Parts: sequence; structure tokens; C-alpha cells
Amino acid sequence: MSFFNKVVDDMVNEKVPRKKRKRLIILIALLTLLSMTTSTVAWFRINTFSGVDTLDLHISVSAQLKVSMEDFGTDLEKYGKVITNEMIDGYLTKYDTNLEEIILDPVTTSDGVRFVNQRGSAREPNNRSYLEFDCFFIATEDMWVHLTTESTEAGNDDGTKVWTESTGIQADVVNCTRVGFQSENDTQSAIYEPNRGTPVSGQSTFDLPSGTMVYSNSTRLFHLNAMEPTMVTIRLWIDGEDPQCDDDVQDSHLGVQLSFIGCDDNNVPIS
Repeated sequence: MSFFNKVVDDMVNEKVPRKKRKRLIILIALLTLLSMTTSTVAWFRINTFSGVDTLDLHISVSAQLKVSMEDFGTDLEKYGKVITNEMIDGYLTKYDTNLEEIILDPVTTSDGVRFVNQRGSAREPNNRSYLEFDCFFIATEDMWVHLTTESTEAGNDDGTKVWTESTGIQADVVNCTRVGFQSENDTQSAIYEPNRGTPVSGQSTFDLPSGTMVYSNSTRLFHLNAMEPTMVTIRLWIDGEDPQCDDDVQDSHLGVQLSFIGCDDNNVPIS
């Protein structure tokens, strides 16, 4: 190991105080990525931690879908359509942390399940690496769950979308974030890459159309059997291998809103 890498590892292990706290905020599924600091081309290497101060993640789901942070069996009344900041904080107590203390370092992955840093060292969830939490989806009939850009009801603006208010080269921030969805029945994660560009080596991702929503096998997240609660692990990370994960996106803002829909085996939405 070089002296430089040893210094970086020592900083991470000893939790050197950050000079500039970054924040990742999701309010009504709004993800705001703030204040990334010094790095080289792709991969932030020193003092470039993104912190999670608050996270209110509202998941809009179609009528046949419900979600919870706990497995309530088939008691549909105990499932809902919202995952709040408090719910996720409750989950994170098992890691002896909370959203305000979560640190997101750039990591990368080929399957959306196992993550490494730039030096190839394995990274663990919710520990200066990437955000991870489990929730339980339940459906009233068999279905494939997809992300959708369509709103759940007329007049609502709750379809999946990714945007930034930053301009110029800062707008590249929309290309650095990934969201993974892994069902307990799957060995790999379905990885949503907003504004998908040049693929990261070994990583299989999908994007959503900018116009009319089209559902296909490639946009499937996971399968649900009727009235069988299924644990789904959601992971959120900044991919250091992305060519645009560099200094250009510092002090930029990213918005992410997630909406889910159920489809049949022919990828037709279930009404």
C-alpha cells in the first residue's frame, strides 16, 4: 500500500472530522446532494464525504401495492404507502446510527449487492459507504413491480423522476447516483441509473424513458406473489466509477422521486 493510500485509510478508520458537511435530503422522495469537495477525476478520494441529515422517503404505489418497514404478514391494514424519516431512523438503530450520521463515500459494485471503494476494499452498509435499508412490499395479486414515470392519480406529480436545479457542468450530478432494489428472492439487485450514459464496467443498469412510459423485462425490479409480504433491500449510493463523479458536481443539487407500479407477466399495468 502506498503512503497516500495509507493516509486515506487512516482518515476513514479514525473518522477524521469533515471540513465541510454534505447533505443528502430526500423529502417526498426528494434527494438533494450537496457540497462535494476535493477529488481527482472520478472518485472522491480525500475529505469528500456526503452526509445524510434527514430522509423522508415517500413511496407512491398503485392501489394493489402496499409497503412497510416491518413484516405484518397478510394484515393489509398495517401496511401503508409511505416510508418516513422516523421509520428509517428506527431501522438504522441496529447500526448504532441515524440519518444525520450516515456518511456516503463513493463506492462501486457490479451486482448492486457487494460494494468496494477505489482501492477494492469491501465496504459495509451505513458505515461511511452507502445507505441501505429493508422494507416489505405486499400485493393483492401476483405482479412484477416496476418504477414508473406516471403519476398514481390525475393531478399528482409523484412519478419517478430525477432532476437538478444546478446548471452547466454541475448538472452532471444526475449521472453519479444509483438506486438498487433487491428482493429477498433475488441474488442480484435491479439498478436504476438515472440519465444512463456510458455503463460502468460489469454493472447492468436501466433507465426510464423521458416520454411515454414503456414497461419491459429490463425495467422489472422484483416479483410479488399475491398476499405474500416480500422483503426488499433498497440501496442508495454515489458510484465512484461513473466518469462524471468528479469535482465538476461539487455544490450541486439532485432531486430523485420514486414511484412504483405493478404489471402482469406481459408487462401490462394492473388496473
